[in-house]
Amino acid sequence: MSANNATSALQFFMVPNAPEPVATFSHAVEAGNFVHVTGQMPTYPGEPERPIPTGIEQQTHRVMTNLQVVLTGLGLDWSSVVRAGAYLTHFEEDYARFNEIYSSYFPADRLPARTCIGVTALARGARVEVDLVAFRSIRSAER
Repeated sequence: MSANNATSALQFFMVPNAPEPVATFSHAVEAGNFVHVTGQMPTYPGEPERPIPTGIEQQTHRVMTNLQVVLTGLGLDWSSVVRAGAYLTHFEEDYARFNEIYSSYFPADRLPARTCIGVTALARGARVEVDLVAFRSIRSAER
């Protein structure tokens, strides 16, 4: 496949009802059967100026809800997720509670591969951000 064909196979998505980007990015990019979902922040769709929730519990639920909106908008769900990246600004303080909440969104026997990294800062002063890679099966691609 030539570089031009490879580039034309990419699909860039902005999902209706998903949060407004806090920077310059697409909500997701599909490359073949893999869908790369941009990291979501604990912001509120349709209310970009609304203060983000406080604490790791509320922020984690908000991030996961935002990811759900993007997945659903693309015809995918949590069972499609093969990899996640998680970023915590208060790693030692928030890691255990984040894991409890995060894992509740997946069946216990279908947890995606994941990396969780402590970072110094995130946009909007968030404590958590999560990005995903999902796999679109042939059946879900026929949407």
